[in-house]
Amino acid sequence: MEGNYNLIHDYVIFTGVFAVFLFLTLSIYLFSRNQRLKIKNAKLSESNRLIQNRLNEVQLEHIGTKLNPHLFKNILNSVQSHAYQTYMSLDKLANVLDYILYESNNKFVSPKEELSFALSLIEINKIKVNPLFDFRIKSKIDKSDSVFEEKVFAPLISVDLIENAFKHTDFLAQDSFISIQMELDAGIFSMKVSNKASLKNVLHKDNSGFGSQSLDQRLKLIYSDFYTLRKNSKNGVFTAELTINLGEFYDKMRYS
Repeated sequence: MEGNYNLIHDYVIFTGVFAVFLFLTLSIYLFSRNQRLKIKNAKLSESNRLIQNRLNEVQLEHIGTKLNPHLFKNILNSVQSHAYQTYMSLDKLANVLDYILYESNNKFVSPKEELSFALSLIEINKIKVNPLFDFRIKSKIDKSDSVFEEKVFAPLISVDLIENAFKHTDFLAQDSFISIQMELDAGIFSMKVSNKASLKNVLHKDNSGFGSQSLDQRLKLIYSDFYTLRKNSKNGVFTAELTINLGEFYDKMRYS
């Protein structure tokens, strides 16, 4: 009887030990498999991120190839239509073309470079305007700003708002005007463009062109949550306001 008891006791102990061993083995296997799955998922996530980044870059490159000829054509039309000011125009044109040819292919330029380009572009477009036309430009740029010379500005971002103002303004109306305000302060760039819209252009919004759509796409792809773009039309005056938090975007670039 005692022998049977010992046999049962040993069997129970063996079964318990075996169960513990089986549990530990299964736990180690599941843990190992879970770690391998985590590593695999991490690699897949990284691959997806790289693929998405490349798709964004390709899309931006595709947008850029459409944008430059469009801008170049508008500039040449401005110079051609006012040949009597050709010398001044060509001087500004040279600055603009240098920027387009040598800087616009870069992913980012500095606010210093982009704003210099924007001012040259404005001067070229002003050739179209009668000297008595109500043209207002205000530039408030803090050159000591930490991002002023950092590569954080997507090239040609300022083109669309400036070009549209000149393209869609009713220059014959007595109360017509164009107002352009640019500011860089505490890492935040803001640009506000207003103009008296031509009635013809208001009635034919389908001819607004490629620029406006490409601007929205580029801003969303590049700056994501670091920008706002607001557009409104009231009493024949069209206003567009762009704000980009270059400071926070720069921090993200440095630490990502």
